[in-house]
Amino acid sequence: MIEVSHLTKQFKKKKVLHDLNLSVEGGMVGLIGPNGAGKTTFMRMLAAVSKPSSGDIIVNGYSIQKEASSVRKEIGYLPQHFQLYPQLTASEFLDYIGQLKQDRHYDHEMEKNRLLDALNLRGQQNQKIKTFSNGMKQRLGIAQALYGEPSLMIFDEPSAGLDPEERLRFRNIMADVSSRRTVILSTHIVEDIESSCDTLIVLNNGEILFIGTPFDLQCKGNGLVWEFDLKDDDWNQLAGLQMTLTKRKANGLHCRAISPVAPFDFAEAVNPTLEEGYMALIGRDGT
Repeated sequence: MIEVSHLTKQFKKKKVLHDLNLSVEGGMVGLIGPNGAGKTTFMRMLAAVSKPSSGDIIVNGYSIQKEASSVRKEIGYLPQHFQLYPQLTASEFLDYIGQLKQDRHYDHEMEKNRLLDALNLRGQQNQKIKTFSNGMKQRLGIAQALYGEPSLMIFDEPSAGLDPEERLRFRNIMADVSSRRTVILSTHIVEDIESSCDTLIVLNNGEILFIGTPFDLQCKGNGLVWEFDLKDDDWNQLAGLQMTLTKRKANGLHCRAISPVAPFDFAEAVNPTLEEGYMALIGRDGT
């Protein structure tokens, strides 16, 4: 159980987060928003890496402000940018993580082997991390966050560097884990959250614009999405439109755009996608 109350973060005179309030009881929660929205700042406070300027976060009864060390024992965290130990092998690194966590409820060798298999690193377990590709390093970072199945798992842009097959593998792992634990992930890839998240939070300019289901966010685009075809010579007519699709066809362009009114007499209103619902919401917020 996570309770966020009146959470504010300020760097010198600049407020990055403004009076955030929300409650999360479990499952998978997706945090989305444009660059600079405050997502990483929020994730760092949730992981007890950074303290709020005011307000509090309660994780399973522990206060970030007063009991940060207890909160850290409840979580697994993958930051957007992280460092590994290049001279260690993948197996040695997970041995190190096991020693840090000191969780007697888990057989370390069994847990390590489970994660090596789950993240498709079994074949590289004795390979030094300095030889890993970025995608392999990302998978090892995910493995350390999953170690011991903490009650809260926090992932900041977890699919960065993963190929499509590994992104699918990650989504399947998260779907399984979130049936028993709380998972919060921040991403700019809508595909990563569309089919797996129970709840979405949209953050923009340090404020929460939306909390609800993916379907509810998709509906924010109702009546605002238009589909139409243009000839190649009419490309300049797209200027000023909020485009969501521009696809070249044999005889011109196939387009989708967000607009409060039909951009052309021949444009047809269509149902929004989740990404279009999100874009419509962000657009209404003045960005």
